[in-house]
Amino acid sequence: MYSFYLLIVVFLLLLAVFDLFVGVSNDAVNFLQSAVGAKAAKFRTILLFASAGVIVGAMMSAGMMDVARHGIMLPSNYSFEEVMIVFLAVMVTDVIVLDVFNTLGLPTSTTVSLVFELLGGAFVMSLFKMHADPTLSLGMLLNTDKALSVIIAIFTSVAIAFAFGVVVQYLARLVFTFNYKAKLRYSVAAYGGIAFTCLAYFIFVKGLSGSPFVSDTVKAWVNSNTATLMLWVFLGSTVVAEVLHLLKVDIFRMVVMMGTFALAMAFAGNDLVNFIGVPLAGLSSFEDWATSGADPSAYKMTSLMQSAKSPLLYLVLAGVVMIVAMQTSKKAQNVVKTSVDLSRQDEGDEMFGSSRAARSIVRATQESGSFFTKIVPDRLLRWADTRFNKEEATLADGAAFDMVRAANSLVLASMLIIVGTNYKLPLSTTYVTFMVAMGTSLADRAWSRESAVFRVTGVLSVIGGWFITAGVAFCACGLVVAAMRIFGPVAMFGFMLLVAYMLVRSNIKYKKRMADERRDDAFQIIMRTNDPALAWQLLRKHVAKTQSTACEFALNQYNGLLDGLGRDNIRTLRHVRHDLDEEQDRLKKQRKREFLALRRIPRDMAIEKNTWFHLGANSSRQFIYCLKRMLEPTIEHVDNHFNPMPRVFIDEYEPTRRRINELMKETAQMISTSRYDDYEPTLAEAEKCKADLSRLRKQHIDRMQSSPDASDYKISLIYLNILQESQELLSIMRHQLRAARKFM
Repeated sequence: MYSFYLLIVVFLLLLAVFDLFVGVSNDAVNFLQSAVGAKAAKFRTILLFASAGVIVGAMMSAGMMDVARHGIMLPSNYSFEEVMIVFLAVMVTDVIVLDVFNTLGLPTSTTVSLVFELLGGAFVMSLFKMHADPTLSLGMLLNTDKALSVIIAIFTSVAIAFAFGVVVQYLARLVFTFNYKAKLRYSVAAYGGIAFTCLAYFIFVKGLSGSPFVSDTVKAWVNSNTATLMLWVFLGSTVVAEVLHLLKVDIFRMVVMMGTFALAMAFAGNDLVNFIGVPLAGLSSFEDWATSGADPSAYKMTSLMQSAKSPLLYLVLAGVVMIVAMQTSKKAQNVVKTSVDLSRQDEGDEMFGSSRAARSIVRATQESGSFFTKIVPDRLLRWADTRFNKEEATLADGAAFDMVRAANSLVLASMLIIVGTNYKLPLSTTYVTFMVAMGTSLADRAWSRESAVFRVTGVLSVIGGWFITAGVAFCACGLVVAAMRIFGPVAMFGFMLLVAYMLVRSNIKYKKRMADERRDDAFQIIMRTNDPALAWQLLRKHVAKTQSTACEFALNQYNGLLDGLGRDNIRTLRHVRHDLDEEQDRLKKQRKREFLALRRIPRDMAIEKNTWFHLGANSSRQFIYCLKRMLEPTIEHVDNHFNPMPRVFIDEYEPTRRRINELMKETAQMISTSRYDDYEPTLAEAEKCKADLSRLRKQHIDRMQSSPDASDYKISLIYLNILQESQELLSIMRHQLRAARKFM
């Protein structure tokens, strides 16, 4: 059994490394987003500050490891075998849940998943133990008080973070306005003093004083002199901020960079337990059991009731892995993620649609706002409106929001997370950061009437995903624990193999998804640039790529449809139907994005090109409708196992099919390269091909009327439909080619 449990421990440690990479890839953007969204510095500089924060936070995270050891369950009443089943089930479930949620595109949280996996696994194991020994109770097996406080802290942090974000940002904007650089003479020193004092208090006083690596003497001195220390920090930082301002140093930029350090430190200190807490607890349990030489099913894990003494080397190595993941992660480098998009100051592509709940909330908010405006003096309202003149916004080139909002978001999120860390409550870094960003953007009036319902839907989707994560994690881990408890080592080994398979599959899907995301890099640049000429140049390329790709796609699906019919292959036809549905959604999204990008080019040019843009976009979607009209009767025919396509029909149509292939390839090539030398010959050849299709259709109708055999009537109608829709396909191709040429 020693070798088997050693294998489990090694597997847990490998999953810890994997979790570090995945967790940082998914969550690190939360402490990078404000600095990058406001263009506070070069990306490498931002990463440098974040890396320093991660190392410091990792070294201070030892106290948080107690959540995995005895924060949820009371291990003194569990055997080593039972504890290892729970720990393995938690890590296995974590990988499976993350993989499923990422595949479905649903928001999730590593903190929520860990806490509820521990709770679900320990709860099911408790049921088994109480069934075997009726003298035991849930209160003897679960740390119910601590578990309840952890759960409450996680969910109340959402409302607290949002409320703080709204209030603080609203007050800051009243003071600084959007044209904040002209309002800094008397206020910037006080702001800098408050911001730096808050960050210093939560980083050094509450952070370092709670670290196991700080001596008790230092802790005692800090605790007894906190008020005096903070007063001197405030006075000193206020004076320094004023001097630096007079020297033309951007104080907000300094706050953003220090806030990035603080939030990265908070992330590492608070979230590190999500990635390595359970594996390190498993390693500690194994070492304790191995030295005892006792029966694994009888040896009680009383040692886990003690606070974690994680070796500094492990914590530093974990911090290094997090930094490497952050530096190399494609997600971290493509940092404009959900929260930045939902909180941006300008208009853009809305990631979420509309929902009934969001519409109700927006409507209720508007009605409340109308009531509020009736009781507040008009003079006060007019004054407040002058402080929120977004036309005066001072944004760096390509920035999603300004430095004031970035600084407030970072300071607030850092404070909230470090407070939770020092009370050993594993708050969700993802959602605290997200809700602060939502609160500050709402206070900044970034949610207009045109976008509010979509952004509220996005917020509700993220929060809803959080609740779903909790329920799924609890139930899934409970089921895994039950399977491992009933079937023993066989189930444990089987789940280990399942996780290995899912990791490989997830990596393949991730690479494919990233390849798809890179297609829209040009759109992000268009929406962030202030140069209309550059926007027009990029938009031309974007539209050319969209329309040429649509033409190529239509041709591929056209050939797939004909091949599926000719070979009587229902699977091929179903693949075509699936691809057409996906492409229809993609084209809808692309059209919306490109229409928004039209507003970034010179106004006169936008008016001139508008008609041709919409004609080209309509043609791309008409390809899909045409192919669907061709596909639906075809797939019904083949699925019902009716007579296959006669060879005479295939041979008769083959020359026309080759001509259509050549024409659409030429069209796609001309659009993608913007070289229209063969424009007129291609249109003329397409017209001739349409005429030939008309003759084929007339010939086929005559054949249907004169044929005495009625058994081929259904397939004859299918063939007739293909001839008719092929003519329409060529007409759409001609419209698209004409529109693309005029647009370019």
